[in-house]
Amino acid sequence: MTSGSGENSVPDQPTSNEPPAEPEKPTTFRSLRVRNYRIFFLGAIVSNTGTWMQRIAQDWLVHTLTGSAAAVGTTVALQFLPMLLFGLYGGVLADRMDKRRLLLCTQGAMGLTGLVLAALTLSGQVHVYHVYGLAFVVGMVTVIDNPARQTFVSDLVGPALLRNAVSLNSANFQSARIVGPAVAGLVITAVGSGWAFLFNGLSFIAPVLGLLLMRTSELTPTERAPRRKGQLREGLAYVGSRPELLWPVVLVGFIGTFGFNFPIWVVAFTDRVFAAGAGTYGLLNTLMAVGSLAGALLAARRMGSRMRFTVGTAGLFGALLVVAAGAPHFVVFALLMIPIGFAGMTFMITANTSLQLASDPAMRGRVISLHMMVFLGGTPIGAPLLGWITDTMGPRIGMLVGGAICAVAALVVALVLARIGGLRLRVRLRRGAPVLDVVSRREPATVAG
Repeated sequence: MTSGSGENSVPDQPTSNEPPAEPEKPTTFRSLRVRNYRIFFLGAIVSNTGTWMQRIAQDWLVHTLTGSAAAVGTTVALQFLPMLLFGLYGGVLADRMDKRRLLLCTQGAMGLTGLVLAALTLSGQVHVYHVYGLAFVVGMVTVIDNPARQTFVSDLVGPALLRNAVSLNSANFQSARIVGPAVAGLVITAVGSGWAFLFNGLSFIAPVLGLLLMRTSELTPTERAPRRKGQLREGLAYVGSRPELLWPVVLVGFIGTFGFNFPIWVVAFTDRVFAAGAGTYGLLNTLMAVGSLAGALLAARRMGSRMRFTVGTAGLFGALLVVAAGAPHFVVFALLMIPIGFAGMTFMITANTSLQLASDPAMRGRVISLHMMVFLGGTPIGAPLLGWITDTMGPRIGMLVGGAICAVAALVVALVLARIGGLRLRVRLRRGAPVLDVVSRREPATVAG
């Protein structure tokens, strides 16, 4: 080795006997090496399972009480209406305050709502307006919980592992989506919805305990935004001035509003098209979760993704919904739930991680809250509308309309981004077969291969 000092010093070079170390290969579960994240992950498994049990039980309870797909849509809308109205305020709080303390409050509050709904249902006193009211309360808590929980991941693992950790969080949620609906279907059939609500309420003990057990000295410190006026406008202006943030948020809004309405469609298909019960409804949700889990694990292994990949998965998701709307048999419809879950989850993860990595840490809470506001906040618009279409024109038309809107939105965003980036499609002829490629506008339109 050679060494020296001053401006003419030469950096150490490896000798012939010391080959340079190869970069560490990406592994799917690398974020779990971090103790605090591992505790966070394990607590989330328990609470996510309870959350999925409650979602299935809540949808089925409302459908049982009212017999209406529109009522299910109203419940979903009320749960996400607060995100539309107040979502950006949650992002401001996440940027200003200690995220761990915020999460202790929000996770405890969510557990209490589950216990209240369990008490009402098990006592036989539940009415649909009880479900509506508690759904709205959960939505209010989610306004703060969602941006705090998503941006807290960066505090747990740091920027180098952020993409992997966000993907594993989604895999965690989708793993629970496999178990939760299946267990919920059995519980509802055997003893009723109330016990599913009870499990969900108690399940929040796990994440609260996990937050208390974390070593705060091992958290990655992030800059907090100071309290001042105009922070909402500042966040909106920040996103609006950056196309790499603005257009993914626009696309997420369309997909969330018109594409993620599965409680409406799957309940309606189960009851009105296939004449089945809660067990079949749980099965369909489980199959979708299998695809979503596969998408999440694939995203966890990827080291990066381009914008065109994100937009492409959105278009694929919309096209698959259109195909599923015309499925002639139950088996075909059920099998399509897997690629629908895969495409939808891959899109959401790549959009989420791209937004977080492209955002300044002091603005990240507001960017993610805007992302979640348009994704979840669009539900109060899309869910009642598509619920009405599903009730009046049938489940197939309802799903067809939602899928078509998603596919068209992806195409429009792709054209806008191509124009901003000076790109266009090029046709290359290889052995007589045309091949499409995305290139600069300066290159010729058709090239012989």
